[in-house]
Parts: sequence; C-alpha cells; structure tokens
Amino acid sequence: MPPLDPLARYLQEVETTLEQMRGVVIDVYVEELLTPARANLRIRLRFDHGCLLEVNEALVVEQDGLRHLDYRYHCQDGDNRLVFRYDSTPHFPDLPGFPFHKHLPDDTLPADRPTIAAVLAEAAEQQEGAR
Repeated sequence: MPPLDPLARYLQEVETTLEQMRGVVIDVYVEELLTPARANLRIRLRFDHGCLLEVNEALVVEQDGLRHLDYRYHCQDGDNRLVFRYDSTPHFPDLPGFPFHKHLPDDTLPADRPTIAAVLAEAAEQQEGAR
C-alpha cells in the first residue's frame, strides 16, 4: 500500500484520536475535500457532562507538509459559557504571536495553535473538573 499523503494521514490521525475518546458523543464530523491538497475539517463533540467542543480547520498541503490556513477550537460548558477558544482570527494585533491566541472567560492570551489531541485533552480536563 502506498504511503498516505500528508492530508490523508492527518485526517486519519484525527479520526483515530476521536475513536479513542471516552465519554464523548460526536455530533458532527465533516471532512470537506476541496481539492486533493486542500480541505476543511469541522467537528462538534459533546462530553457526557454537557461540555461542547467545536473544531474548525482549513488545511492545505504544501511542499514542506501540511499547513493550517485557519483554525478555531471553541469549548463551552453546559450553560453555553465560554471555557476556552483558540483561533487565528487577526483581531488582537498587539498580542505576541499575532494572530494566534486563546480566549478565556476573562482574558485573551497569546497561544500557539494546539493539536487536536491537546484540545481534546484540555476539554476532557474541564469535564473532570465538572464532576
């Protein structure tokens, strides 16, 4: 079998990571393949305690591998209150690492783009804290 291209490999890794999650229901999982080298990924997960996690990524394959053109990882609690959101929307130009940042309920911090596995772990920690 030939090796997977970077985009197919990444999407497969995301699926594998999600399959290993416990206490989570996948409401939405959409891989929108725009071209062989470009895709959008949209996921909505609900944790058993009511936490919602939405993942949105725009991906492109370049010579040196896979690049995220844009991303948003939004987590809210069962009462629809923000827990955290990582995104690359360019609306905080004075933050170090612009445009990459993390929203918290009372603050916005510089933050590199986390992996989906890291975001899932952070959301799961919120779930543990809710028990």
